[in-house]
Amino acid sequence: MKSPLLSLPGAVPGEGPDEGVAAHYGDLFREQRALADGTGFVDLSHRGVVTVTGADRLSWLHLLITQHVSELPPGQATEALILSAHGHIEHALYLVDDGETTWAHVEPDSQRDLIAYLESMKFFYRVDITDRTDDYAVVHLPAGSITEAPEDTVVRETPHGRDLFLPRARLTDFAEASGPAIGVLAYEALRVEAHRPRVGLETDHRTIPHELGWIGSAVHLQKGCYRGQETVARVQNLGKPPRRLVFLHLDGSEVTLPSHGAPIRLASEGEEGRQLGFITSSARHHELGPIALALVKRNVPVDAELIADSTAAAQETVVEP
Repeated sequence: MKSPLLSLPGAVPGEGPDEGVAAHYGDLFREQRALADGTGFVDLSHRGVVTVTGADRLSWLHLLITQHVSELPPGQATEALILSAHGHIEHALYLVDDGETTWAHVEPDSQRDLIAYLESMKFFYRVDITDRTDDYAVVHLPAGSITEAPEDTVVRETPHGRDLFLPRARLTDFAEASGPAIGVLAYEALRVEAHRPRVGLETDHRTIPHELGWIGSAVHLQKGCYRGQETVARVQNLGKPPRRLVFLHLDGSEVTLPSHGAPIRLASEGEEGRQLGFITSSARHHELGPIALALVKRNVPVDAELIADSTAAAQETVVEP
C-alpha cells in the first residue's frame, strides 16, 4: 500500500520492509533531531492494522499471546508476541483496547498470516477479527509532542510516543495540520538507539524472546498457558538463550553501513574468522554516528572488539550473557 504522503516535497520512498512510506523527506539528520525533540510525525501507514471485537476478546487473546491482557484497562498500551509451538517468535503485536475493541498494529504485510492463525483459534469464543489496514493508517507522534490527536482517534501511548490509528482518508489532512513529516529512517535510527527489537529484522526463524530482551516488556512470566510457553519457562528457569542482542558503535570512517545479515566476527580474527552473529539493523544517528543492533552467540565476551563485514564495531550489552 503506497502512502499519499509520498507526494510531499522531498519524499524519498522507503525500501525493504518499509516500502510504501517515505524513508526521508530530504534531510535525515534534521528529521531525527526534530523527532528526538518531540516535533513532527512519522507516517507508518504501511503497517498492518488488526482489530478484535466481541465480549470474549481480552480473555481469548490472553490464551494466545505472551502478554497478560485478560484485565487490560481501556487506553493502556501493551505489546505481545505470538510464538510457534517451539517458542520461536512469529508476530509482535502493539496493542491497545478502547473498551469495545482491541486494536493492534503489526509488521507490514504480516496481518494476513496473523489473522489466519487467530481465525483458526476462535472455536466457540465470542470474537470477531478484522483486517482494518485498508481503512486505518498508523501515525507516530514522538514523546513530548504537543500535537493533539484528532477527535475519536484511537491512541496507543507509550514512553516512546503515541501511535494513532487514524482513518486512512484523513491522513493527508492530518499531515497538513501536524507537520513536519518525518521519514521512517529517522524513526528507525531512534529505535536502534533505544535497543528496541523489530520482528523480521532482529528475528529469524529460530529467535526466542530471551535473546532480544522481550521478557517483561512483551512476555509476562506469571500467566497461564499459551503456545510456546514451555520453551519460555525452560529457558527462564533452567538455562540461557543461545544468542543475545548487542548494540554496536560502528567505525564512522566507513562510507556504507553493514547491511542486515552482515556477518559479525572477532576483530582479532579478521574477515576470515569464525562468524559469531549477524547485523540485524543499522542506522546513521544524528549524535552517535553509525550504530547497529546485532545478534551474537551468548559466549562472545562482552568486551570483545568485533567487526561487521570489514567495519570495526564496539559493543554495548543489551541482553546479559
